[in-house]
Amino acid sequence: MSIQETEVLVVGAGQAGIAMSEHLGAQGVPHLVVERDRIAERWRSWRWDSLVANGPAWHDRFPGLEFDVDPDGFAGKEDVADYLVAYAEKVDAPIRTGVEVRSVQKLHKRLGFRVETSDGVIDARYVVAATGAFQKPVLPSLVPDDAGLHQIHSSGYRNPRQLPEGAVLVVGAGSSGVQIADELRRSGRRTYLAVGPHDRPPRSYRGRDFCWWLGVLGKWDAAAPPRGAEHVTIAVSGAHGGHTVDFRDLAADGITLLGRAESFDDGVLSFAADLRANVENGDTNYLSMLDEADAYVTRNGLDLPEEPEARIIGPDPKCMTHPIRELDLAAAGITSVIWAVGFSFDYGWLKVDAFDDSGKPRHQRGVSTEPGIYFLGLPWQSRRGSSFIWGVWHDAKFIADQIAIQRSYLAHHTPALASH
Repeated sequence: MSIQETEVLVVGAGQAGIAMSEHLGAQGVPHLVVERDRIAERWRSWRWDSLVANGPAWHDRFPGLEFDVDPDGFAGKEDVADYLVAYAEKVDAPIRTGVEVRSVQKLHKRLGFRVETSDGVIDARYVVAATGAFQKPVLPSLVPDDAGLHQIHSSGYRNPRQLPEGAVLVVGAGSSGVQIADELRRSGRRTYLAVGPHDRPPRSYRGRDFCWWLGVLGKWDAAAPPRGAEHVTIAVSGAHGGHTVDFRDLAADGITLLGRAESFDDGVLSFAADLRANVENGDTNYLSMLDEADAYVTRNGLDLPEEPEARIIGPDPKCMTHPIRELDLAAAGITSVIWAVGFSFDYGWLKVDAFDDSGKPRHQRGVSTEPGIYFLGLPWQSRRGSSFIWGVWHDAKFIADQIAIQRSYLAHHTPALASH
């Protein structure tokens, strides 16, 4: 059996894998990046047609290359994918596409791992799982398949035309759910939006984008999320030139807001009595960021224009004052449900002792509890910004440094990976 050998195998050629390759290459570490699809495939095929990045182009990028768009604008999904392809070429990343990793197992009484792929066997001393945070779409079983509804995950949504005629229920109040619901409403669809707990930052304030505010306030580098905030979604949008998400405005525009979807029985979907609390908690998060920004301006004597109108909270819509607790989907004309409820990890191919009982990676800043295995692109891997393009670049540098340290130890007494 022919076995290829490499020092480091990087699995995944999205933003994480490309950043990893750049830093390994800079340190002269032999490596190979394998990707089962095209480079940055999920930006192309796991996003809806009109999606744009949620951060401005000046901010959400690698240090070594700017986007070919207005720096204060928001790159479209194809722009992002093209950017990542161009960056891979710029750093001369050794990427092999069309290769699916099927299993990674520790070599018996030898350093390294045996990697079974769709294109043969690879032995690697180190393996970096750079498949990121968005691996397996979460499709709740709340509404049964035989309910007669068209149900898809947000990653499968492309545009309103792909859905059957009728009203649409979008479940999830993060960036994806909000933007998809808004697009459906603008297309003329009757739209319902189930709103769970969320953070709601201002898109911009006093002439600066919220990404800038998070930076100067030190929030991007927060090492751990607040207690209970690990899974709180962020309602922010770069659509239509970027704007602050306001659920009251969405309701005023014709979207019916609902609480968290709880149960389904005989065509009727029930919702929790938490809509007002979820929206008001989002308001609190929004206003607290304005407070911090104002305090920063005062403390540092900055000449930024005041924006008192940003603190105006509009009246509660009827769907908040008289919330709908039960909805007969057929009577409401709902024919489609879009689940914008996120993703779960899928490391079934990584057969090593590096996971807790729930399947989450056990790691410290991406360094696994299984020596030689590393993770990259995880939410909050080292900081709040870890799952963003610029954040993953810094995490990749740290992991490359750790691999270089391990190689320096092994270089003293360990022979090279044995060949077969």
